[in-house]
Amino acid sequence: MEDKQMLTKMANTIRFLAADMVQRANSGHPGAAMGLADIATVLGLHLKHNPKNPKWLNRDRLVFSGGHVSTMIYSLLHLWGYDISLEDLKNFRQFGSKTPGHPEYPEVPGIEITTGPLGQGVANAVGFAMASRYGAKLLNSETAKIIDHKVYCLCGDGDLEEGISYEACSLAGHHALDNLVLIYDSNEITIEGDTEIALSENIKQRFEAQGWKVYRINGHDFNEIDLVLSEIKTEQTKPCLVIASTIIAKGSATMEGDPHTHGAPLGEEEIKKSKEKAGFDPNEHFIIPEDVLLRFRCAVEKGELYEREWKKLLTEAPLAEQNAALEALENPDFAKIQWPAFEEGSMVATRDSNHKVLNAIARAIPGFVGGSADLAPSNKTYLENMGDFPNGKNFHFGIREHAMGAICNAISLYGLFIPFSATFFVFSDYMKPAVRLAALMKLRTFFVWTHDSIGVGEDGPTHQPVEHLSQFRALPNLMVFRPADASENVACWQAALAYDGPSAFVLSRQKLKTLKKGADYGSAENGGYLIKKRENATVTILASGSEVMLSLQAGCHLENAGIMANIVSVPCMEIFNAQDETYRQHVIDPNTKVLAVEAASGAEWYRYADAVLGMQSFGASGDANELFKHFGFSIEGVQKAVYQLLGKVYPGSSASECNI
Repeated sequence: MEDKQMLTKMANTIRFLAADMVQRANSGHPGAAMGLADIATVLGLHLKHNPKNPKWLNRDRLVFSGGHVSTMIYSLLHLWGYDISLEDLKNFRQFGSKTPGHPEYPEVPGIEITTGPLGQGVANAVGFAMASRYGAKLLNSETAKIIDHKVYCLCGDGDLEEGISYEACSLAGHHALDNLVLIYDSNEITIEGDTEIALSENIKQRFEAQGWKVYRINGHDFNEIDLVLSEIKTEQTKPCLVIASTIIAKGSATMEGDPHTHGAPLGEEEIKKSKEKAGFDPNEHFIIPEDVLLRFRCAVEKGELYEREWKKLLTEAPLAEQNAALEALENPDFAKIQWPAFEEGSMVATRDSNHKVLNAIARAIPGFVGGSADLAPSNKTYLENMGDFPNGKNFHFGIREHAMGAICNAISLYGLFIPFSATFFVFSDYMKPAVRLAALMKLRTFFVWTHDSIGVGEDGPTHQPVEHLSQFRALPNLMVFRPADASENVACWQAALAYDGPSAFVLSRQKLKTLKKGADYGSAENGGYLIKKRENATVTILASGSEVMLSLQAGCHLENAGIMANIVSVPCMEIFNAQDETYRQHVIDPNTKVLAVEAASGAEWYRYADAVLGMQSFGASGDANELFKHFGFSIEGVQKAVYQLLGKVYPGSSASECNI
């Protein structure tokens, strides 16, 4: 380790870069960056990473759960030699810069993941550690360790107060993740003042109870920091928490420990006094002493050596089988998937057809992994004969939806795996932050949500999603699929695998009739297609999921009554929205009135529809068929809505027969 004088100079460089960045932007969070500077300096000496290749597989992962500490993050990345220039630091928080207010993946080189709300990064770190554990299981041998890195996460009081951290750390302790290190910046300061106003638990005992090894250190003592990190690297047998007592705004001349330094500039005079006190020129900004830069930039040479040695291991050891496995993980071949087929007229819930689809994908794609929040028997997501984590593909997340989503985001970004997660659609509320971040980063993460509507039945309105489709359809970059039947479900998965971003599958509990193959125009891969065209149609009925068959049946009865209705299935509104106007006008005849039918709130359908037959309230407890009828989702209900749309008086139901 460097001598104390040099380490102090390195840490102060980080402090004053952070202070200058916030001051110039007149916005940001200098306090925590300055408080963490000593830990960050020593941690950098222990990290195994390559600034010239941020995607090197066997690098240590460093997750910054508190993204508001971005000034320290960007300073470190620049000093280590990542593609972040001094000019980028000066443009902190400016539009179009590489240094936004909170670090974003992949825009900022060296950032592992966009953490967003506090606590997400802790669960992300657990996800990286789980991916590393399973990757090692697949690739390592007694003579060659292809995967043997650590996952470090810097977090604060706020991260550990958020419930997601409880969920994630509980799972990490359960699996004894011996590659995970959580460094807790315990400065005892929140925006509102001292943490004692809302936090009094014993963090050490909490983590020990969850199966972690816990250390306490002075976060400003270089020797203590180095000793604990060295011990962890050589002796770790379970996840480790390092409780580092720190002082917010450490190094500030008069504002050390002041809560106001959390989210406001220190002021020019305070920064000048602080620099002068530390032996830096008070009149200079963005100071990086030459000897300091040389010490930090050693990370480039060390990183390139780490990666060369790793590549040498791959070429020199007898690793033909391991190299083939690595290639299959890094470059999945979706053409190998043997998709299931479903007989026309068969009754199959889309959660059941999805079970066959998931297993078909998992058999063909080595990196396709996932699991459920303790609902696999109901979600139908268990991968048959493929084992359980850490020895197999099934990840049992327990009843931890918050953490599950964030863990899967990290697994997706690890570089070897394509993850899915599953729960009931109504519980997607607990996953919203992670889903939003997956969409923001355009991760290939799959969210399987079953029990999609009032079709849940007797469990009642608490378990019947009403507004959820609208919520997730409003989310940019997320593809939301609600297939009408088993065959459409297959087509939806094919479209999802071709999409470079996250997808959600909203699936039925109740059985749905498998539709006849073919369409009058377009296909499910287009997001929406004309499933039944009638000459001289005066109305078009749009629907998704279980309401497609209902609309087909109602359309037949309407035809018998002299009203011609085209029927359109829209399994993915986002893909349909992206089609050109010519395609959409072939599917939705502009000369017809348009009715959308969906057992949800459905406001988004008004983009195309003149009227929506949707849910105007919460559901109720009762038999699913009775509920559909009560809320208007019946053949008669659809007919009434069409007559009303056309300004006609509904004559009542007829005794005509329709065989769809």
